[in-house]
Amino acid sequence: QAVQKTVKHKPDVVLMDIRMPESDGLSALETLRTKTPEIPVIMLSTYDNPTYVARSVALGAADYVLKGSSRDEIITAITRAASGDTPSDTSVLYRVKSTMSRRREREDGVPLTNRELQVLRHVALGLSNREIGQSLNISIETVKEHVQNILRKIDATDRTQAAVWAVRRGLV
Repeated sequence: QAVQKTVKHKPDVVLMDIRMPESDGLSALETLRTKTPEIPVIMLSTYDNPTYVARSVALGAADYVLKGSSRDEIITAITRAASGDTPSDTSVLYRVKSTMSRRREREDGVPLTNRELQVLRHVALGLSNREIGQSLNISIETVKEHVQNILRKIDATDRTQAAVWAVRRGLV
């Protein structure tokens, strides 16, 4: 219903709960980004969950606001999204997006390329290959290739081991 009303009424900004009665907000976000890419969508949630935030980033959310945020923080998020600005540097989405795109700043013995590190951070946050591809603007096949290279280079047998490896080294 939220998607239909957005398509029909074309609001300046959509503020969408991540959990809705008949659908989940992330699926609705994905549909809205396809049908109305020009309308910014801010995800609203009680959960400061990095996986939800990372999925929101990957699916193109303009911002991610916690329900416990102050009125001023919510107004700022809506105003910034409506004017096409990036989220404020105090935003949950800004923090996670920075982590997801952070490049290695020093040589620290990690045998991965910068792109592999970006993919690994996304894997550690629980994103699917499709979501990683959308977030980094690369194909699913390229994501799969990077994941295989990561597993081989760090001697991990699966994505979970790779995520644990990344967390233990402070990469996420």
